Amino acid sequence: MPASGVTAAAIAARLSAIGLPARVEEHTRFMTVEAEVPETLSAESWREVLDVVAEAERFGLLATSLNGRTLWAAVRKMVPTTGDVGGPGYQR
Repeated sequence: MPASGVTAAAIAARLSAIGLPARVEEHTRFMTVEAEVPETLSAESWREVLDVVAEAERFGLLATSLNGRTLWAAVRKMVPTTGDVGGPGYQR
């Protein structure tokens, strides 16, 4: 598993341990972790959550009156450093 996948899985596991079941999704350039956040989350739990998502490159909270609150974190995939990185039409 690539490093980004390991990091995303670790973030998801730590969020789940706090009581926020998380899901991991793979995208072209990054991995995302999302978890629903209940209104009743304590201040202490919020501090733990922020410590966890600080491991990601980016994170945020999407809050709407219709869907509640969703915490997200994005971990960038590493770009290969050798080989044909630019593809067949890439000119140096």
